[in-house]
Amino acid sequence: MRKVEAIIRPDRLQAVQDALDTLGTSGLTITEVLGCGRQRGYTEMYRGTRVHISLQRKVKVEAVVVDSRVEAVVEAIAAAARTGEIGDGKIFILPVEEAVRIRTGERGDLTIRHLDAEHWGH
Repeated sequence: MRKVEAIIRPDRLQAVQDALDTLGTSGLTITEVLGCGRQRGYTEMYRGTRVHISLQRKVKVEAVVVDSRVEAVVEAIAAAARTGEIGDGKIFILPVEEAVRIRTGERGDLTIRHLDAEHWGH
C-alpha cells in the first residue's frame, strides 16, 4: 500500500475528486493548508502598508491505495490539478506498512478497497 499526498490549488479540488471517483478511489482525506514554494506569494496593501504574503492557501488530498493503483491515481491527480501555471502543486508517494479498519478489525488491502465508485462530489 502507498499513501498518495497531493498539495493542489483549492479551485482544482472538485476536478481531482471527480477524477479519483472515476477510478473508484473514494477514500480521501482533505485538509486546507498553507505553504510556500516557487509561487513566492504576493504583495498587497493592508491599512496603507505594503505586506508580503508568502504563504499560499492550498488543499492537501490524501489517499491510501494498493500498489497496483498508485500510478493511475497519481496520473489522475496530476491531470485534474494541472493548470500549467506556477503553483499547481506537488504529489508525494509514501509507503504504508499496515491499515486497520476500526469498525471490523480488518487489516491490509481490504480496508482501502472500494467495490463501486462512490460518486460523491456531485
